[in-house]
Amino acid sequence: MSRARPRPLHGYAIIKRAEELSGGRVRMAAGTLYAALDRLNAEQLLRVEGKVVNGRARRYYDLTDEGVAALRAEADQMLQAARVVTERRAPRVRAVKPA
Repeated sequence: MSRARPRPLHGYAIIKRAEELSGGRVRMAAGTLYAALDRLNAEQLLRVEGKVVNGRARRYYDLTDEGVAALRAEADQMLQAARVVTERRAPRVRAVKPA
């Protein structure tokens, strides 16, 4: 089953979407987001389009095909790392009596 690609979003919308998708667990600072967007753009993983909305200039961001592939690869790597933690049997810890 294939999903339609999401439409391009401006920075504030990206911050709100991340918060919404994570149930409030992810809260990005604007400076952190824009630094990451600049890096992804430099790596040609994003398309950036400028628009004027209500008299204000906004930049909208969209992943390139390479960006989508990089996102999927990163998500897969995170999933594999989570499996190492969740599937590994925890060692039993014995209480030590004070001397």
